[in-house]
Amino acid sequence: MRSGELASAAGVNVQTLRYYERRGLLPEPRRSPGGHRDYDSAAVRLLRLVRAAQRLGFTLDEIAALLGASSRRQPSSGLRGGARDKLREIDGRMAELATVRDALARVVDAECDSLTHCAEADCPLSAGELAGP
Repeated sequence: MRSGELASAAGVNVQTLRYYERRGLLPEPRRSPGGHRDYDSAAVRLLRLVRAAQRLGFTLDEIAALLGASSRRQPSSGLRGGARDKLREIDGRMAELATVRDALARVVDAECDSLTHCAEADCPLSAGELAGP
């Protein structure tokens, strides 16, 4: 299949397809006698895997490393270990977001309408309780 067909089948645009090729996430396809890229169905599966891994929070560098480990066909806990690391990262971000959410709720509850001139003595912003390290 041609580039446009592959991109459509995998739910990406052609520029994304080319970028993934340059990054080495997608192997160089064979060429037709006319010089057009000719992809097989394995390319659709691979692109869908890359997109799924991105939705799980993996970076393209992390995906490339995982694909490299998979291509060596050696037993590896690369995906499992990477997923564990990603879970820890997400849990940490969720805890940070919960803290931010609580702080925003306190700001709303204080009914302060100005960042610099809060009328409330116990405004979380002016009291410095939201200041970071």
